Amino acid sequence: MNKKMLALTIAASLSLLGCEKAPKPAVDTGERINLQAIYSVTQSDINKIAENLAVNYRVVTNIPTDKCDSKVADGACFEVELTFTAKQAIAAKDWTIHFSQIAPIQSFESDDFSVKHLNGDLHLISLKDTFSGFAPGEQKTLNFRAMFWSLAESDVMPNYIVSAPGLEARVIESTKPFIDKESGLEVVPHVEAFTDTNTQFKRSASDNTQWLTSEKLYQRNSRLVEDKLAVIQAIIPTPKSVSIDANSGFADISQGIAVSLGNVKHEEVEAAISRLGKLGVKQSSAGLPLRLSIVSNNDKVIGSYGLTVTDKEISIVGVDANGVFNGLQSLASLVTVGESRLPMLAVDDEPHFAFRGMLVDVARNFHSKEFILKLLDQMAAYKLNKLHLHLGDDEGWRLEIPSLPELTDIGAKRCFDVIEENCLISQLGAGIDDNSSVSGYYSVSDYQEILQAATARHIQVIPSLDMPGHSRASIKAMTARYKKFMALEDEAKAKQFLLEDFEDNTTYSSVQFYGDNTINACLESSYDFVVEVMTQVKKIHADAGQPLTRYHIGADETAGAWLESPACKAFVADNDKGVTQMSELGAYFIERVAGILSDLDIETAGWSDGMEHTRVDNMPAIVQANAWDALFWGGHDKVHQLANRDWQVVISSPDVLYFDFPHEADPKEHGYYWASRHTNTEKVFQFMPDNLPVHAEFWLDRQDNAYVADDTKTPLAAGQKFLGIQGQLWSENVRTDDMVEHKVFPRLLALAERAWHQADWAVPYNYQGAKYSSQSNTFTADLKAMRDSQWYSFASTLGHKEFAKLELAQIDYRLPTVGAIIQAGKLHANIAFPGLTIEYQVNGGNWLTYHDPIAVSGEVNLRSRSTNGLRASRITQVK
Repeated sequence: MNKKMLALTIAASLSLLGCEKAPKPAVDTGERINLQAIYSVTQSDINKIAENLAVNYRVVTNIPTDKCDSKVADGACFEVELTFTAKQAIAAKDWTIHFSQIAPIQSFESDDFSVKHLNGDLHLISLKDTFSGFAPGEQKTLNFRAMFWSLAESDVMPNYIVSAPGLEARVIESTKPFIDKESGLEVVPHVEAFTDTNTQFKRSASDNTQWLTSEKLYQRNSRLVEDKLAVIQAIIPTPKSVSIDANSGFADISQGIAVSLGNVKHEEVEAAISRLGKLGVKQSSAGLPLRLSIVSNNDKVIGSYGLTVTDKEISIVGVDANGVFNGLQSLASLVTVGESRLPMLAVDDEPHFAFRGMLVDVARNFHSKEFILKLLDQMAAYKLNKLHLHLGDDEGWRLEIPSLPELTDIGAKRCFDVIEENCLISQLGAGIDDNSSVSGYYSVSDYQEILQAATARHIQVIPSLDMPGHSRASIKAMTARYKKFMALEDEAKAKQFLLEDFEDNTTYSSVQFYGDNTINACLESSYDFVVEVMTQVKKIHADAGQPLTRYHIGADETAGAWLESPACKAFVADNDKGVTQMSELGAYFIERVAGILSDLDIETAGWSDGMEHTRVDNMPAIVQANAWDALFWGGHDKVHQLANRDWQVVISSPDVLYFDFPHEADPKEHGYYWASRHTNTEKVFQFMPDNLPVHAEFWLDRQDNAYVADDTKTPLAAGQKFLGIQGQLWSENVRTDDMVEHKVFPRLLALAERAWHQADWAVPYNYQGAKYSSQSNTFTADLKAMRDSQWYSFASTLGHKEFAKLELAQIDYRLPTVGAIIQAGKLHANIAFPGLTIEYQVNGGNWLTYHDPIAVSGEVNLRSRSTNGLRASRITQVK
């Protein structure tokens, strides 16, 4: 690096650190800056502060005041009291604290501290001149207001970083997260529990969301009716047709099964047969014969099969190998762990949707290869067939591209490097250790292992490296590459894959509040980068035996970038692409990338908001659009518009399919909530993906108020259908593999139910268009009763059969909280998934197993426990 660049780098570093005493950079003099001669704080001071400063984060109120910025977020903002208490005296000055705060801070008051937003979620606390240190036990306070709301304790990010120029940064101990031993859930210790409904739990005065107490949950659970025979005979997801003779009994599999492959290749069904073994159904020549075969049938869709279980044999006939595989998974679904019999029945089955997907975001926070392999097992078990792997975003790039090592050398790591030459700066509470679990990437061999495991389970992997927005990790990595080759005086190579225009002074803010996360659409090097990456990814797929046939561009949430870019001004002024104004650049980028993909024989997919602005004539014949528009905001309109383009629409509605959202409405339930405060498994089960507007009859908006869905403006064209549905797990505040499992399961099983099986209670879509509301009553009482009855069977099947299988696969599914009331001095308790154990504790005593109503007095705590006894749910209290 030359001296001028070194000086600029030091100046930028000091600016990001928030140092108001930064000296002027030494340019071309060889002068070295002695930071310790300027700053009095020592490494010992930094260590002491990290060890002894107790931080407490308390949401004061979500009710906006005149101190909120009325021009931002419609004036919505919340107030936080951030307190710092010194266990020992702290005299040092000149130190700062970097911390992640999802919503940008607007204003603050403090006698001792200043705070400002830096970029993304990163904020900086610095000391005022009036700061005089901490006496032992002294508390100092910083009050601030940030935009929007804070409705869940999981909003608060961990790992506050104390630092000073020239010294090693440290994480403040009191902000480090830890794992609760009983539940396996992450705890962020410095967040203070929410207690007030009106000021902390609700968004606004019109928010009618009800805090889910044990009493309310008890009333909800009391509707459940168990049918043990139905559980034994149940298959999840529900087949199209099941025939059970009233006189039929059970087939004996105590001796295992004797598999006859017929014309089926072993590798095509090995994973399903292996799963049967893990459930206790072993292969044995003395076992019940299991005969497999493929019989082609052009009248049946891919993956269809027939399954027959008698006391003499089991037969599975698939229209293809995928069908045989699915039949084996249905056989596994009939298994009750620990039992040696199967109900005798006949199944004729086929999938409702061709696309049955699950997205996992490994970019924001990395999730291990081992987790992905476990997820693939469970996706296959419940007949999901598309893994949308979100591998690149602002906070991380997670796939090795051998020709561009900077992408993972820098873009896959987060640490405290303010100039981002060795890693990305800490975002999302990442801390300072670039070896922590939130950093990481899949090597070529790792990714190919994932691809091969997916192929063996008849699952297609659809990679996504988001662009042009959500691209900060790749932008910074390619800038580091530029600096490296400029230092080597190789300007051509330095600029070869550059993604930003250094002369672009555009001020913008992305949805996640970045001002530097959008690839420049006017640089040829940006498209050279796309070609290089996609050529490499295609080769990785081909070498793994799963050809890359579809790639998800992302294309969503592109902010107002490029307006002041000289490169874009020149391009708009003179091009032959039909681009005449800056507002067309986003669509131009997507169209051009789609063309690049077509040249590589790869189909294009993207998010609806990025794809809708493209010109249909400039797009390929096959386009997948993931529709993520909230239904209560009229999202069905955009979905129908895209489907009417004859695009392949994958329903991804956040109202019900975003699994990063909380399961229930409680501040202790983990997750974001911008579209829903409570997305439990039952809500996913209720979804009618073929008819989006009808949900206005029985669902509410994000504040639990009724809404109207007018489908007369943009109804689906006659006969138009959707390609499928997809569940989403975004990872902004999901930092561990166990927490991913807690978020995804058991909702994934209900997702599979709705993806595979069209319910007989689902309201058919009205192609003439209609208006729906709580008063329209298209979803009749009879249909509701049918739906609820099927839900009770589904919930009981999970509790009595499926959870034991998840535990054998070491899946940390969410254990439900317990419903309870105290009536006439007796505790009455119930649970959403019958079959799980309920435990109670009185006045801090021992935990006891609940069986029947029992007399109690005093403080009563409740929790559920997994069937294997190894985990417990979050603890709740009954009043």
